[in-house]
Amino acid sequence: MSTQNFIEIKSLYKVFGPKPKSLIPMIQAGKGKQELLEETGHTVGLNNINLDIKRGEIFVIMGLSGSGKSTLIRHFNRIIDPTEGQILVDGEDVLTLDENSLREFRRSKMSMVFQHFGLMPHHSVIDNVAFGLKIQGVAKNERLEKAKTWLADVGLEGYGNQYPSQLSGGQQQRVGLARALCTDAEILLMDEAFSALDPLIRSEMQDQLIELQEKLHKTIVFITHDLDEALRLGDRIAILKDGELVQVGEPKEILLQPANDYVEAFVRDVNRARALTVENVMKPPVNRITTSTIGEAIEQMKATSKEYGYVVSNEGFEGTVLQETLEKAVEGEDCCAEDPLTDALFETVAEISPESLLEEVIPETLDNERPLPVVDESGELKGVLSRSGLAKALGSSV
Repeated sequence: MSTQNFIEIKSLYKVFGPKPKSLIPMIQAGKGKQELLEETGHTVGLNNINLDIKRGEIFVIMGLSGSGKSTLIRHFNRIIDPTEGQILVDGEDVLTLDENSLREFRRSKMSMVFQHFGLMPHHSVIDNVAFGLKIQGVAKNERLEKAKTWLADVGLEGYGNQYPSQLSGGQQQRVGLARALCTDAEILLMDEAFSALDPLIRSEMQDQLIELQEKLHKTIVFITHDLDEALRLGDRIAILKDGELVQVGEPKEILLQPANDYVEAFVRDVNRARALTVENVMKPPVNRITTSTIGEAIEQMKATSKEYGYVVSNEGFEGTVLQETLEKAVEGEDCCAEDPLTDALFETVAEISPESLLEEVIPETLDNERPLPVVDESGELKGVLSRSGLAKALGSSV
């Protein structure tokens, strides 16, 4: 994922009512949403929203009903115009586009996936998928061939000649996703796209989106009211409350460093074991053993005040050793302090991946008195995970 800001929302306000601009000074003076509604009859939809979205990330905007999340996403392609503020996409101010430029922008730059599918019931599945290309003026054979490819990519190969009414809800949403992707738009807007689906199909669609994103690297703005969904999909998450931005951060920051009581209450009931990875909560391995001899390994352990250590070399992580084991070895007749560390001196300890979910490593972590080594695919020691670290991350005494 790029670090470049692709979409920038600057000082965005949206007020619904006959004289929206007149309320901006009152909002900026600190008057609340309910107070303004009672005094003026106007509704504050968005209050001073500032967001930067990176190219190629899944950016989730979430909040409860009335938080302003759907209002916000409709500003990206100017389905709704703001009362005040800026919307920049790839450096271009969307609010300056005239009618023709805006139409072209919507056709080529952004696609949208709707909660209730938005399919045309009297068009076949393949014609629904190809519709955006038809609007762009793409020749029939080319657009149908492309639509056929996208149907295969979302798991609907062979369904092109059916009609939306013949498909399940999950299949219809896959058609909606294929239609949005078929135009090759750089930005995908998804407004509660999976919330109308039953839990099992919803989970499958989340898997589908993650799998597609690994190949496509689109910039995806995803709206949801479901925190578990946000944590599963989002590279970063923005939380809205009453039209105001409460917190923006990576899933681990939202869970482990909530900005206020509202966010803390929001995340309280989340199954953290399914949301956090080992990498999110591991600690640095301070007691590395970087020597190749038994005697020097013992000295390094004494210097860290730990009775165990993690042996690393230029090739990566070698194994875990105990001070007691090494001292017994040199006290015997078969070894001396100058002898090299060998596999025979290592403990049998599980190695865990930094990418594993916490729920996957709970048994191994609880079965070991000492922290488990966290080792990546290349064999490098990235950190350690202890019982106490696991318990703290899960918010309970394990």
